[in-house]
Amino acid sequence: MARWVGFLRRTPCLLLLVVQLAGVLLYPSMETTSAGRAAFALFGLLVLGLVLLTLRGTPFISWVAGLFALPSAALLVASIVVQDQDLFVWSAGFEMVVYTYAALSMLAYMLADERVTTDELFAIPAVFTLLAWAFAFLFVVVQGLDPGGFNPHGLGTRSWMELLFLSFTTLSSTGLSDITPISGHARSVVMLEQVAGVFYIAMVVTRLVSLRSARAAERDST
Repeated sequence: MARWVGFLRRTPCLLLLVVQLAGVLLYPSMETTSAGRAAFALFGLLVLGLVLLTLRGTPFISWVAGLFALPSAALLVASIVVQDQDLFVWSAGFEMVVYTYAALSMLAYMLADERVTTDELFAIPAVFTLLAWAFAFLFVVVQGLDPGGFNPHGLGTRSWMELLFLSFTTLSSTGLSDITPISGHARSVVMLEQVAGVFYIAMVVTRLVSLRSARAAERDST
């Protein structure tokens, strides 16, 4: 047991990744009932806490993210208590900043040296999920400002799970989503995510290939 605890303490990126992927499975059951929405708020607080914990191992200063995490957490809880969707939109705006900051911090953490640790390997998919969440929160904000941005004829709004699904399919460039950005603002943020996804995948592949080449050259020289 102590060995597992020690391993998780050395690999906070793995813990964050596992919790976020668990959220993908749990979110659909959290959106339909009041108890589920309360659980959604608690789960959101857990993820925010793990994000701040993970930032302790990066070159960036975690208290900067904390400045945005605190109002985000307060607004998230308030939106569930008073059932106010506008508060959730404001919370999403702060969370978008936290997740974006965390993704950039972990990216700098991965690129900081020429030796890839176990935690840095787990940071690769963790950064991807952080970016997916960040853009999903951005979609929430865009939808709050333009309710018809992701719906034909401006009818209704998309749920959090639908916007998260759109974010994952856009960032991975799979194009499998059945949700189409309608308004100009919605299309512009989707295009930004497409660029971010291509750029991140290209950066990660280039770094891994260069490290592998450097190791091969080092072995050949010995």
